[in-house]
Amino acid sequence: MHTTLALKTLSVAGLAALMTACASGPRDAAPPAPVSMSGTVVGQAQAPSATVLPAMAPQLTTHDWEMVAMADTQGRSDTRWRVPGEQPPRLHFEDGRVSVQNLCNAISSSYQLQGQNLTLTQGVSTRRACPNSTWMDLETRMARQLQGTASYEVRSNAGGPALLVLHFADGSRWELTGTPTAQTRYGSAGQRMFLEVAPDRMACNHGVVANAQCLKVREIYYDNNGVRQSEGPWQPLYGEIEGFRHESGMRNIVRVNRFDRPQPVPADASAQAYVLDMVVESERVR
Repeated sequence: MHTTLALKTLSVAGLAALMTACASGPRDAAPPAPVSMSGTVVGQAQAPSATVLPAMAPQLTTHDWEMVAMADTQGRSDTRWRVPGEQPPRLHFEDGRVSVQNLCNAISSSYQLQGQNLTLTQGVSTRRACPNSTWMDLETRMARQLQGTASYEVRSNAGGPALLVLHFADGSRWELTGTPTAQTRYGSAGQRMFLEVAPDRMACNHGVVANAQCLKVREIYYDNNGVRQSEGPWQPLYGEIEGFRHESGMRNIVRVNRFDRPQPVPADASAQAYVLDMVVESERVR
């Protein structure tokens, strides 16, 4: 007998809308060094003034952008951009959509580029119950900003990561640092697929690792309307899902991108890498 976790899973209509809309990046990455509202890394020597990259549009899609600072409508620092104990929000740009990662829910909006302006259209969101009001408030505020028009600039800081600055019509501002996306790191778009991850690991023969315990997974197949059609056999996954944290007793359905690793592959590594895109469904089974 099992009990369902107190999170709402996606409806069929919601899953269909998110089959290509939302993306979720890694949630286990170390947080970036603190950055001031001017983009200077705190605790390091002042770098030369940031300069705008001449080709900004490609930078949006080749990097994921992690929040490091916010300013309110008066230009004052707004510290409500991060939930204590959680990873900071991250923006992912792909196929004309921008999604907010590392929140309780996945938020996605379509966008168009017009010079240095982003025209944003109110998009879609999953509807899981969030564990606290702080998280819900942050989601509401970020979703509200992802509509209308915003100007943007991508800056190159000497010796540091690229910086994305979004200026919104109400005078507020977001600052985010960039890290290369999985597509950039692996040199391909990858193959998108759905995996069901069992609540318990299984014994597996994993290279030189003795008594290895691998994730137990099976592929799930949906039609274009988000209706589940079939599933493959259970099998061990040799390697972890990047950005996914397995918890014993939790069954998950995740959307991932699968990439071929550059050759030669180390003896104790899988020839393929799996990167979390989003968690579709979670359920506690004991």
